[in-house]
Amino acid sequence: MEARDGKNIQAIEVRELTLNYGRLTAVDHIALQVPYGVVFGLLGANGAGKSSTIKMLTTLLKPSSGSASVAGFDIMRAPHEVRRHIGYVPQMLSADGALTGRENLLLSARLYAVPRADRASRIDSALEFMGLTDAADRLVKTYSGGMVRRLELAQAMLHKPVVLFLDEPTIGLDPVARHAVWKHLKDLNQELGMTILMTTHDMEEADHLCADVAILDAGRIAVQGKPMELKAGIGEAATLDDVFARFCGAAGDAGRLKDTADARRVARRLG
Repeated sequence: MEARDGKNIQAIEVRELTLNYGRLTAVDHIALQVPYGVVFGLLGANGAGKSSTIKMLTTLLKPSSGSASVAGFDIMRAPHEVRRHIGYVPQMLSADGALTGRENLLLSARLYAVPRADRASRIDSALEFMGLTDAADRLVKTYSGGMVRRLELAQAMLHKPVVLFLDEPTIGLDPVARHAVWKHLKDLNQELGMTILMTTHDMEEADHLCADVAILDAGRIAVQGKPMELKAGIGEAATLDDVFARFCGAAGDAGRLKDTADARRVARRLG
């Protein structure tokens, strides 16, 4: 994608972005560049600043200082344009269990201002892409956890966003459902060319999906790079878990205790 002046721009560009909650600094002067067409992983234990970062980039939280642009639009000066060009799947479930899958998608189409004439075809395409056509007219409360996640991805792609933000997309899912979601995320990236920024504390997930990652520790970027290169920097046969342990240390141990509690809470919601 190109800027209006013809120069290439990043899908996401973050400059000294900071978020304070009173005396607590949740995100501490981070800088990132995410090219178009890649899957980028923002890793770290809960409390590291991942969700706070994604909420600033999706205009849900106002930064304390610094700046960022998404799809070429400044998150502070043009928040409405940012929202028009992104999709967002939060960590906690957002689909309405009292509606059918198709009804959830219709509601999303209206919220995203998808033209009325295009709604039916876009909904059908999204359902087919996510493998939900046969379940389209069932109540979402009858869906499995993996099906709910795929429905939320279908909702987020309806308006053809430039950048898709995912906050812990597979937390609480069983291995079969998790791998199904991974497949659909790869398809979104490879078949539709969608740029994806995802947060996760699952190193296997990051290694499988992400071309580049940044590990947050206490609100700061501890290390950034391609998974293969980061592993090679630790040693032969190193895993991304080893990289995480090297750069997060004790903070990661504390965070993983909270991760376990969060995963159990989400798992109960997913059924």
